[in-house]
Amino acid sequence: MELRALMGLAVGATVVAIVISPWGKQSGGHFNPALTAAFYRLGKISLADAVFYIVAQFSGAVGGVSIARYLLPVGRPAIRYAVTTPGVRGSAVAFIGELTVSFVLMSTILVSSNRESLSRYTPYLVGLLYTIFITLEAPFSGMSMNPARSFGPALHLGYWHAIWLYFTAPTLGMLIAAEVFLRARRGVYPFCAKLHHANNKRCIFRHGTEPHPDRNYVRREA
Repeated sequence: MELRALMGLAVGATVVAIVISPWGKQSGGHFNPALTAAFYRLGKISLADAVFYIVAQFSGAVGGVSIARYLLPVGRPAIRYAVTTPGVRGSAVAFIGELTVSFVLMSTILVSSNRESLSRYTPYLVGLLYTIFITLEAPFSGMSMNPARSFGPALHLGYWHAIWLYFTAPTLGMLIAAEVFLRARRGVYPFCAKLHHANNKRCIFRHGTEPHPDRNYVRREA
């Protein structure tokens, strides 16, 4: 438990650092194909940009594991490069766990990033959720919440057990969160597909639906 908490804290802090970095502020700080797919469903990112992001996310995951394999000792069975597998309660429980945490994460992002009073805290809320989920949910599913994060280790190890779960559950959870968000707001679409709005970086995404211009939102936040 303590080890998972420390790992969760490290991952959560890393997520916050990425999102609030200059690159994260400009790119939106997605690093998750499921999150990008949800923003595409919300009409906040074009198909071409979504495909480009998803390819980059999977490529980054594969490259990250490649670096880890180079730096870490090889030939030791205990080193599995953070491969995600269902826990002792099976794939059904793992699927429900992945869907639930992904739904909660996407809902939090949408609600907090679209409220001026909460927007600047979105990266920290996301980091906090990662810390909590890794600490409490990891025993049930390995805590992926990200198809690319599961694909990288699976590719290097050639271990594809239940990989479908880590592609479908996070994506479905975030798409459901997007649908609930739209219905709760009666079709009013969110702002730019970024996790961090309280900065002077322009919205780089091209999209057709923009009920609330992002430039006005950024000006109010400034």
